[in-house]
Amino acid sequence: MTSAPCEHLATVPDEPKPEGGCEQCLAVGDTWVHLRFCVTCRQVGCCDDSKNRHARRHAEAMGHPVIRTKEPGEDWAWCIPDDVGMNLGR
Repeated sequence: MTSAPCEHLATVPDEPKPEGGCEQCLAVGDTWVHLRFCVTCRQVGCCDDSKNRHARRHAEAMGHPVIRTKEPGEDWAWCIPDDVGMNLGR
């Protein structure tokens, strides 16, 4: 793994991706484009290309800076406050 572009991405845990979809979208009958999850609490949310942007909204509201992709075959993380991503390559 290359060096992290910000302090928040320096210690992204190597844990399995959580199960499930965006519970907030499911609760109101909406769909999503892609899924992300919070590195701090593992809440799954929809991506910025989705109508509701629940992953970003959660990160900003809770002060949890890093989200990871939940998409199969992808392994990257994004720091919301620093607006920078990093391929985890694990």
